[in-house]
Amino acid sequence: MTSVREKKIYFVTAIGSVINILLLIFKFIAGILGRSSAMIADAVHSLSDLLTDVIIFIFVRTASKPIDHTHEYGHGKFETLATLIVGVILIIVGLGIMYEGVKDCIAFFHGDRGEQPRIIALIAAVLSIILKEGAYRYTLREGKKANSPILIANAWHHRSDAYSSIATLVGVAGSMFLGKNGLILDPLAAIVVSFYICKSGYDIIKDSIDELLERSLPIDTEKEIRSILKSIEGIEGVHNLKTRKIGNRIAIEAHTEMDGNISLEKAHQIATKAENQLKRKYGPKTHIGIHMEPKKKTCNLHNSKNNID
Repeated sequence: MTSVREKKIYFVTAIGSVINILLLIFKFIAGILGRSSAMIADAVHSLSDLLTDVIIFIFVRTASKPIDHTHEYGHGKFETLATLIVGVILIIVGLGIMYEGVKDCIAFFHGDRGEQPRIIALIAAVLSIILKEGAYRYTLREGKKANSPILIANAWHHRSDAYSSIATLVGVAGSMFLGKNGLILDPLAAIVVSFYICKSGYDIIKDSIDELLERSLPIDTEKEIRSILKSIEGIEGVHNLKTRKIGNRIAIEAHTEMDGNISLEKAHQIATKAENQLKRKYGPKTHIGIHMEPKKKTCNLHNSKNNID
C-alpha cells in the first residue's frame, strides 16, 4: 500500500517531470533554431533533471517498503542512494557543459565567431527561469514537509537549472546585442553554469556519503537527545549514545542508568517513557534502542573513576 508520504513525493516529482519535458523540448528547439550553444547546454541540464525524476520514481517505492527480515532497519537508505545518484548526475552534466563551453571559447579565440543567437533562445531562457524557480520553491517546500532528502536534492536540481538559464540569458542577450565580439559571452555563460551545477552535485554527494557511511548526527542533536533522556524521572545517567540517519528517519541507541533496586517492570516503564519522548521530538518512525542498567554505587575515589557519565 502506498503511503501518504510516498504519494506526495510522486505527485511533486510528476509536476516537475511535466515541466522538465516541456522545457527539454522547447530548449533544444530554441538552441538549434536560435543558434545558441549555451541554450543547448541548458537543454542537456533539463534532460538530467528528467533522468533524476525517473530515478526518484524507481527508488522511492523501494525506500518506502516496510521492515522485513532482510532489512530490519527498513529500506530508508535506498532514498539516500537515489540522492547520491542525483548528485553524481549533476557533476557529470556540469563537467560535460564545462567541456563544451571551453571548446567553444577556444574556437572563438581562434577566429571562429559563429553566428549570433536569435530571439527564440532569449524567450526560452526567460521561460525556463520562471518555471524552474517556481519548481524549486514548490519542491523544496514539499520536500521539507515530507522530510525527504531526495525531494530536497531534486529541488536544488531545479534551482541549478534556473541559475543555468540566468547565465544562458546573459550569454544569449550579450551575444545578440553586443555584436560579434559579444559572442564569447554565450560559451562563457555555459562555463559559469557548469561550475554551479558541479558545486550543487558535490554538496548532495557529500551529505549522502556521510549518511551511507553511518556518520553520527550533529553534536548539538546528540546533546539534545542526552538532555531529553536525562529529563525523564528515573534515568540517572546516559552513556554509550550512538546515532545515525536512515533515509528520512534517525536511529538512537543509548545506555541509561537507573536505580538498581526498582523492579524490571518499573525500569521498562521508564524506558518506554523515554522512547515516547524521543519519538515525539524526532518522529514516530525513529528507531530507538535503550539499554537499562543499574546505577553504579561510588564507595571511594577509585570507584568513581569508573562512573563517568
